[in-house]
Amino acid sequence: MAISDWPEEERPRERLLEQGAQVLSDAELLAIFLRTGVKGKSAVDLSRDLLNEFGGLHNYYLLI
Repeated sequence: MAISDWPEEERPRERLLEQGAQVLSDAELLAIFLRTGVKGKSAVDLSRDLLNEFGGLHNYYLLI
């Protein structure tokens, strides 16, 4: 299901604006950067897959 089909109060971008980044999961934050998913996957689903594949965001922070 596309994020645009979700109730507004559950959408990551709207939650970010209303409640701040601290309430979002890593997958939701990454989904905001990705902006779009792929056929059959929302941006949040794709973000979860990427985080699982690469072991989360902590590995990225080590490279900075």
